[in-house]
Amino acid sequence: MKNIKFLIIGVLFGIILSKSEVVSWYRIYEMFKFQSFHMYGIIGSAVLISMVFMQLFKKGTIKNYWGEQITVKEKKKGTVRTLVGGTIFGLGWALAGSCPGPIFVLIGHQVFPILIVLLGAVLGAFLFGLLEKRLPK
Repeated sequence: MKNIKFLIIGVLFGIILSKSEVVSWYRIYEMFKFQSFHMYGIIGSAVLISMVFMQLFKKGTIKNYWGEQITVKEKKKGTVRTLVGGTIFGLGWALAGSCPGPIFVLIGHQVFPILIVLLGAVLGAFLFGLLEKRLPK
């Protein structure tokens, strides 16, 4: 029962994704063909909100679940790794018609082919966990 607030937040997030049409394959298709601003506006808004929250984390204004300060690690800057990772993510997004965020929303909408994407996401996370220490830093 103590984690019920996380379930509620997840359900609200799913409703927002659904109502804003972020889970629509057609909206994603429009984005990749540069035919509509809809998805760019949503992604841009998410980036701006994330920037504000990151600053609040760094200042110690927002604490974690247990009241402890959230520490933010400074990541190494790497143009090549960013371009390669972003390209792989974008290609996967374009091929699947969905990013990992709305997978469960799409399952709720009974788009069952997305189960293949869910399997790929779980397998990718598992492989990353196995190989993380061997990957270049």
